[in-house]
Amino acid sequence: MVGQTVMRIVRPCFKPSPPDQQVTVGGSRDGLLWYKDTGRHACGVFSMAVVQANNLLEDGSQVEAGPLVPEDDQSCRGPCGTFVGIYDGHGGPETAHFIADNLFQHLKKFATEQQTISVDVIRKSYASTEEGFLNLVRKQWLIKPQLASVGSCCLVGIIHEGVLYVANTGDSRAVLGRVERGVRDVKAVQLSAEHNASIESVRKELRQLHPDDPRIVVLKHNVWRVKGLIQVSRTLGDAYLKSTEFNREPLLARFRLPEPFHTPILCPEPSIEAHRLSAEDQFVIFASDGLWEHLTNQEAVDIVNCSSQNVRCYP
Repeated sequence: MVGQTVMRIVRPCFKPSPPDQQVTVGGSRDGLLWYKDTGRHACGVFSMAVVQANNLLEDGSQVEAGPLVPEDDQSCRGPCGTFVGIYDGHGGPETAHFIADNLFQHLKKFATEQQTISVDVIRKSYASTEEGFLNLVRKQWLIKPQLASVGSCCLVGIIHEGVLYVANTGDSRAVLGRVERGVRDVKAVQLSAEHNASIESVRKELRQLHPDDPRIVVLKHNVWRVKGLIQVSRTLGDAYLKSTEFNREPLLARFRLPEPFHTPILCPEPSIEAHRLSAEDQFVIFASDGLWEHLTNQEAVDIVNCSSQNVRCYP
């Protein structure tokens, strides 16, 4: 399993790289901010790489492996597995950091209650994380109103009892590398659904959800945006597009809509896919759109496949 994203934190499921393997800003390894060569996790091996696109690092990620039980209840014997989270923040780092601190904890709580991982457990974990962040926005409204304009995409992968669950809000992507019988190459299989207004089916969904709003999607500078403001239709955070209580001063005018809205414009609910792993499944790439803007699914899979075989796969 391979994850690529801008990285904030990796939990102690592996030991840190030696100093001579770590790269900081301006380092010599293809400009990477940070990288981790192959390490172990509960279901195999993984590596991670970080490229910082903005002056302020707004994103986060994590890998967790082991029992999905609360840390303060070591007597509990809940389900075990591997958890991967990719949090592509926008407007600031607060939502991505909040997700990294809370989503996995909610998942452990609900997984322990039900003694399994399921679609229902994942949905509840997302919902509780969203509720917690919106409550934080309310508490800090008078001192930090711009927190209402901060949000994050959220891509999660969970391996449990031979099943890979992939949940996503936003336009990050999970791609599987699979060997097919009679074919030497590894085929790319996209596992996640994306929620970006540039996709026609997403625009259709938005128009169906908001039939009385002719400007629910707007083509602005040749880019489709929800209300002319944001490309993704599902996120965590972005409270100003979830509830009218935040569509007012002291929020900056550029985030305030001129007309009231009665239903949330953005949705926090993830699309979830369950894939039973087989011997043909070689690896999974989890990455934010920063990678997929430059590589096709198959190009990314070819690079990982070549790297795993110690073959030079690009100039």
